[in-house]
Amino acid sequence: MTSAVAALLDILDLEPLEHNLFRGRSPQAGWQRVFGGQVIGQALVAASRSVEDSRSVHSLHGYFLRPGDPQVPIIYEVDRIRDGGSFTTRRVVAVQHGKAIFSMSASFQVAEQGIEHQIDMPDVPMPEDLTSENELKEKFIDHAPEAVKRYWRRERPIELRPVDYTHFLSSKKLPPYQHVWVRATEALPDDPRIHQCVLAYASDMTLLDTALYPHGRSVFDSSLQVASLDHAMWFHRPFRADEWLLYTQDSPSASGSRGFNRGSLYTRDGVLVASTTQEGLMRLVSPKEEE
Repeated sequence: MTSAVAALLDILDLEPLEHNLFRGRSPQAGWQRVFGGQVIGQALVAASRSVEDSRSVHSLHGYFLRPGDPQVPIIYEVDRIRDGGSFTTRRVVAVQHGKAIFSMSASFQVAEQGIEHQIDMPDVPMPEDLTSENELKEKFIDHAPEAVKRYWRRERPIELRPVDYTHFLSSKKLPPYQHVWVRATEALPDDPRIHQCVLAYASDMTLLDTALYPHGRSVFDSSLQVASLDHAMWFHRPFRADEWLLYTQDSPSASGSRGFNRGSLYTRDGVLVASTTQEGLMRLVSPKEEE
């Protein structure tokens, strides 16, 4: 197992402190604040560990309240809201320095059969037909902005393979949608809950950036203050996060210094396995504020 994947699984393996109380750590990767996907994934781990039967998470809704400090642990407090006949509800609050930095509600359901439908997966190239991350680095990294260079050089547990790299290599204004193949860079344990938590982690990696496409900007733009405000996710069908999933994303609106984004995740066979929504802060920073 690569060090990046092993480190991710270690980060998601929360330390139990007491009944309904867990402690999580952050990687010391030089970030000024904790990656939002990490907090989502860890909160889902905490909620899942309080569900004592085989019920699977079907939805989560979270709010980012304060920036997380990567230098200190995060305490996750689980409130067992309800244990019903079919559904289980949990509320999780992540705390640092005595204050809540994230709150999340998650719902779990027993396995049931019923009527089904889904919208079709977009017609896009398969991941094998696209430029890999290593190939992209060799061809373009020397010409990329410094912030992008630092991002792509870091070993990561999630591989991203965009269908179109234009946004990553230029400031061209583009339509507000993107398609990105994603997967863990190495095989994960067979526990479905681990795959759900890893996908929750990965779901925050590119979603907010979609709202910046029409403006020729990116999350690395120093003239913007960019941060996730909330994040919701629905799990529709079984999947493996270590197999390619197409993350198709769009941004219907940006206003009030906020960008709204939606995402759908498909297996390579076209099965819709999860959906996401997120609103993010996209505030213009004045030159004085940048100093």
